[in-house]
This record gives sequence, structure tokens and C-alpha cells, in this order.
Amino acid sequence: MERIMGLDVGDKTIGVALSDPLKITAQGLKTIKRKNINDDIKEIEDIIQKYNVTKIVVGLPKNMNNTIGPQGEKVLNFVKKLKKRIDVDIILEDERLTTVAAEKMLIEGDVSRKNRKKVIDKVAATYILQTYLDRN
Repeated sequence: MERIMGLDVGDKTIGVALSDPLKITAQGLKTIKRKNINDDIKEIEDIIQKYNVTKIVVGLPKNMNNTIGPQGEKVLNFVKKLKKRIDVDIILEDERLTTVAAEKMLIEGDVSRKNRKKVIDKVAATYILQTYLDRN
């Protein structure tokens, strides 16, 4: 059964989500603590192998005026390096406001600030992937 992976790439962490085998729903899988580009990509490769991932949806942070800022450039650079190492389709998904939506959901769920920090990237990755799944 093939799955789609969602990634929320940040400076310190990468939130990871996976679709169900029917590609209807997204579930948060884990948060990768970033070490260096080789270790980060190796961990993603391991997940691709383990879950038979055939497509990756990466959140692209854009400015509200639809331009690419410094964080967006970092994500594009990461995707370029990822494409050199893996042979899986990579789609960029506009992720404006996903972290805001994830934070709001966690606050409404009465998750403490300390615990929100631990899961926010995984939840944001889930939002990114679910947005893509809903549109397709």
C-alpha cells in the first residue's frame, strides 16, 4: 500500500505526517530533530522505505503577498538537496497560516504551551498533507 508523506521543514525540526493507504486522511507521524542535512535526509529515506511513500508534499512558507521570503528559500534549498537523494515525486504546498491553524487547534484542545511546542510541527505537517489530499 502506497502512502503520501507531508513535511513541515523548519530550522530546528521537520514535522512528518503520512496519509492512510487510501490517501484520504493525514496523520502526524513524528518530529525529526534536525542535526545536519545528511542525517535529516537519511531519516526521511528510512520513513519512505518503511511506509512505501510514493509522493512527498512539502509545505512552502510564502509571504502574505505570495512572494518567497528567507524561510521559503531555505525550504526550496532543502527540497533541492532532497531531490538529489530520493526518487519520489515532491510537491510544494502553500503553507501560509498552517502553523497558525495548528496552534489554534492545539489551544482549543487545551494542550499546554510546553506540549504544543513538542507537537506543533507534526500537526502543521498533517495540515499541509490534509490540504493536499482534500484538493486531490
